Amino acid sequence: MEPQHPEGSRHIVRSDGIKIVLVHPHLLIRAGLRCLLEARGLQVVGEAATRSEACAGIKTEQPDLVLTDADIAGERLVAALPDLLAACEHTRVLVVTATCDPRLHAEAVEAGASGIVLLDQSPDVLIKAIEKVHAGELWVDRSTTAGVLARMTRRRRDVDPETLKIQSLTRREREIVDLVGEGLKNRHIADRLFISEATVRNHLTSILDKLDLGDRFELAVYAFRHGLVTYPQPAVPADLALSGIR
Repeated sequence: MEPQHPEGSRHIVRSDGIKIVLVHPHLLIRAGLRCLLEARGLQVVGEAATRSEACAGIKTEQPDLVLTDADIAGERLVAALPDLLAACEHTRVLVVTATCDPRLHAEAVEAGASGIVLLDQSPDVLIKAIEKVHAGELWVDRSTTAGVLARMTRRRRDVDPETLKIQSLTRREREIVDLVGEGLKNRHIADRLFISEATVRNHLTSILDKLDLGDRFELAVYAFRHGLVTYPQPAVPADLALSGIR
């Protein structure tokens, strides 16, 4: 015959050893969560009411998991999450909240939270969420997942295509764009950067390809228009048009 487990204790074996820090501005909520978690075999190694207390506790205790409200002492969680996550690199954050707004849930997940549990859900759901998040999984419902995807899609759509092109330039390529903007020819750029002229030409070819430009004159105009360089006078240096690489 299989052993019988009293109601509310069947998760003890699986959950045993998970270390948790509770973060909530209200003592009664923390006390209730502590009783629930410890009854299921989890270790509550710390409590905090504010962001600073939470960060200190996480650094000291190095917990596996942080259980936190969506608001910490009047501060939105998305503002505090980076500090909580930075306090211990392996710690995951599970949000326990009464807020049902999918947009806020999506913001929390984007900021680094590993899951959302609503306060009107059962203790068994909370324990299962803790186990899944501790195992490296996300615990979010379909509406939150849809919200995250929608926000990502909207951001991609709103990004200026030219911004993406500029972001694709390497640090060295940005240096060369600056020097082209100063009116330097290839040999002078090579001398300035301690590289060969052939390397400069290769970099310029890559830059023009990435920015979809035809020659260095177009590059100089493009750099000025997009704020990559600032010329002391409005006119582009005339010799730029005479020193193309193609």
